[in-house]
Parts: sequence; C-alpha cells; structure tokens
Amino acid sequence: MKKTLLLSMLCVLLTLPAMAQPGYRYGRGYEPRVQTVSRHGNEFIGWHRYYFGLRVGMNASHVNSGSPLLDGSGVKTGLNIGVAAGTQLSYRAPLFLETGLYYSQKGGKSGSGMDKFTYDLNYLEVPLLLKYKHFVGNQTTIQPYAGGYLALGTDGNIKNYGTRTAFSSFENGYFNRFDGGLKVGCGVGFNMLYLDASYDIGLSNIGQDNFDDTHSGCFTINIGVNF
Repeated sequence: MKKTLLLSMLCVLLTLPAMAQPGYRYGRGYEPRVQTVSRHGNEFIGWHRYYFGLRVGMNASHVNSGSPLLDGSGVKTGLNIGVAAGTQLSYRAPLFLETGLYYSQKGGKSGSGMDKFTYDLNYLEVPLLLKYKHFVGNQTTIQPYAGGYLALGTDGNIKNYGTRTAFSSFENGYFNRFDGGLKVGCGVGFNMLYLDASYDIGLSNIGQDNFDDTHSGCFTINIGVNF
C-alpha cells in the first residue's frame, strides 16, 4: 500500500509541469521581478516573491538512546508527503523563508533475531527554513537551506518480534509525541520541478521518563513541483 501511494504521487508530480501552459511558470498570485540586480558578478532575474509546492519522498530514520532497549543502528524507511510555502525576504537577494506541513513516517530498529524491535513513529511536521536560491542556468537553481522543525506524533506501533506483539509507540511509557530539532539540506529547482535532500537532527528527548535521553535522526529525499 505504501509503495503504491508513493508511485502514484510521483506520477502526478511528474505530469504537472507538462500540463502547465507556457508563461504560467510564475503560478497564480506570483508577481515576478522585472528588474535585474547585479551583485558580485551575479544577476538575479525574475525571482518570485512567493511560491507554493507539493512534495513527496522517502525517509531513512533511526533512533539513538541511552536505553539499550531503544538504542539501535537499524534504519527504518517511511513516506514523507506534504505541502510547502515560501516568501522572498528581500528584493536585494534571493533569500527565502519556507515553511509547510508534512506527514512524516520515522522510527528505528534495535536488536536482532528474537530480540528485534521496530518502532513506527509517524508525525505531523512543520519546518521553518531559511533558503538561498543560487541561479546557475536559464531555469535552474541550487537551493541550500537550514532551519528547524517541530513535530507532533499521530500514530505508530512498536513491534516486538520475540513475543510477536505490537502496541502503540506513544503509549505504555515508551515515546513522547513531541519532537523538534534542526534541519539542513539542499534542493535543486528546474522550472517547476524540484528535488532535495535533507537531514533532521533531533534535539528533543522523545523517550518517556523511564528511559534515558532518546533522539531521532532522519535522512529525507523529496521530489515535487513549485507553483
């Protein structure tokens, strides 16, 4: 089911640019810049004041903990899907503030064999990022960014392979629902198409009281379109 949903979203995102009419690349509500600003040999032409985007991709996450029960090097894959919105902070430089809302499937693995545990930690996540768009071609940009994120746990299960049981990740004294931390990454834009890779550094202790400090980490690859 997860793979089917991911493939369907990829197909929709890849066909959207082909459906767009010529001259529409600024999107509804955009006010493109008509002047050229030159600074240190770089020219910024036609930058958007704001944009909206759709994103879909894959997470590869893990959990580090002072508790041997939760600590593990195993990577858990999951879906990342959401919407993004950004606004240009200054006409003098292509610096943008971006936020959004994502459904992000994270988690981790620990142990092996009959002592194996897997953790599904699914969140609604809101990032807040500063992004710089560097123009490298006619319609191509490189977009490094950094900032933070806040997340609220919605659902997820812990699976104990030794006892063949499963129970809620956010109940029974295991994981807290709130998470937050730093996010760094870099995107590449070509006309309406967008691709990026990022890493989340969890700073909040997501383990409940009877566990030592527990933190998450997550590498994400997204593909999408901007309007």
